[in-house]
Amino acid sequence: MEFRLKYLRKKRKISQVKLALDLNMNQNTISRYENMERQADYETLILFADYFGVSVDYLLGRTDVEKTNETKSF
Repeated sequence: MEFRLKYLRKKRKISQVKLALDLNMNQNTISRYENMERQADYETLILFADYFGVSVDYLLGRTDVEKTNETKSF
């Protein structure tokens, strides 16, 4: 399974530190998610999906349709 967090972050030119600060997380945690050393729980997946305006399915590589019908802005 492909986890697209790193792709989305780099595409939007956001550093791991900025993402971590925006989501009230540790930068090391973001790194572990990106390198698939750690798996995000449901709440965290939804948080990432809302932040980037994508579906959880897109984030997990289950679909190539990036946009969702409803997006939340941080």
